[in-house]
Amino acid sequence: MITTDEKVSLKHETQKNISLYINGEFTSAVSGKTFKNMNPFTNEQINEVAEGQSDDIDKAVAAAREAFDNGPWKTMKLKERMAYIYRIADLIDEEIEKIAFLEALDTGLPISQTRNMVSRASENFRFYARMVENRLVGEAYQVDDEFINYTIHSPVGVAGLITPWNAPFMLETWKVAPALATGNTVVLKPAELSPLSANLLAEVIHKANLPRGVFNVVHGYGETAGDALVRHPDVQLISFTGETKTGSTIIKNSADTLKSCSMELGGKSPIIVFEDADFDRALDACVWGIYSFNGERCTANSRLFLQEGIKEKFIEALKIRVAAIKIGDPLDAETEVGPLIDKGHYNKVKGYLEIAKGEGAEVLTGDIPAEFVRGNFVAPTLILNAENSMRVAQEEIFGPVLTVMTFKDEDEVIKLANDIDYGLAGYVWTNDIKRGHRVAHKIEAGMLWVNAQNVRDLRTPFGGSKSSGIGREGGHYGFDFYTELKVIHVSIEEHRIQQFGKK
Repeated sequence: MITTDEKVSLKHETQKNISLYINGEFTSAVSGKTFKNMNPFTNEQINEVAEGQSDDIDKAVAAAREAFDNGPWKTMKLKERMAYIYRIADLIDEEIEKIAFLEALDTGLPISQTRNMVSRASENFRFYARMVENRLVGEAYQVDDEFINYTIHSPVGVAGLITPWNAPFMLETWKVAPALATGNTVVLKPAELSPLSANLLAEVIHKANLPRGVFNVVHGYGETAGDALVRHPDVQLISFTGETKTGSTIIKNSADTLKSCSMELGGKSPIIVFEDADFDRALDACVWGIYSFNGERCTANSRLFLQEGIKEKFIEALKIRVAAIKIGDPLDAETEVGPLIDKGHYNKVKGYLEIAKGEGAEVLTGDIPAEFVRGNFVAPTLILNAENSMRVAQEEIFGPVLTVMTFKDEDEVIKLANDIDYGLAGYVWTNDIKRGHRVAHKIEAGMLWVNAQNVRDLRTPFGGSKSSGIGREGGHYGFDFYTELKVIHVSIEEHRIQQFGKK
């Protein structure tokens, strides 16, 4: 745990301005421009961040391209490359408390939750090292006594990684680890709203002494730095996590250079609670699933469908639990919900509460304590008497807001759950396990949990359907994206070759 003196020291340390990291060096932007990084709890400036633009992306991609084409990274012995990956994981472990602190300071996420996220970040590197060592394997196909055909996985080239501001460090490592472990070089464009932990990741990887140019970070805005990365002809891969509209734009802008794209986009995930469900466990999972991470999570169970027989009891229990959630300073270990990432997002979420009222729903939200009014706080909120056609039931709010609806039977709730553009995740609570499987099979989403909260297994594929994304990462499934599959045909016998033109 961090002491009070260490907190003071870390707060002072964060006042240092943040640079880009290109070709093994921390550097200013070519233009010399910077942008302000704000604290969501106080709306005061934390520091200045170098504002990378197209010139900086060009430099970073050139460094990554040179490192891939002529450096040792993709050709070094597997054991040697994995030693770097394990070293990064060890260095992250040494910095867990510092990273958790910076993440809470930068994003408004409660530090009790950022600690868990950061501890998972080091495991991302160890996991993908193990996966490459044990699962990055080819297949062989024998054709009679004439041929052996076999497949190999080769790194693709320069991977452009664009990461979001919610759980930034964990999601940065979720992409960086498999990209590096499979032999690619990387240009990371982190979210401009949460640059602190991305800068620390650059420091960690610099300390691990990777070859120059293998890993690069360009801070900046999506419409400038991000767009330049997407359009760059020397970038082969774009992995993006963020909102659906931006993902659609990225796919369009990457088309001219025929990039491979992995898109993990928005969500409006249903949680379905049947009358026979374990009431208390379903209640716990529902509350955690929407109000943890300040509601700023793509897999949040933001649409609650209650079977009519338990509607009144469950809603009353929800009201009690939601009213008791502790709002406060994200650096306080007791805080359960902190401020939203910035004033713009705060206004968006507050706007949806007004939309709900205008649509005829009942909005139950608490008051923010006077000592926290400077922050971007939205109290944990319930929207009752909602209909599935309402905007607050169809659009991603991305805040601590739960929309509550009811259903009569299994067939109706499946139709309601699927009547939406999104398809990222879903949650089913019932003690009828056959029904649990049936409903999970019929929900149009990439990931379903039955009688469970959102507990991730790194071995399984992560991704959604419909407007929630394209492609799958996670486990060995990410190898389809981060590597090029090549087949090699070898003749082992003199097979017949047609002899055109021979007299």
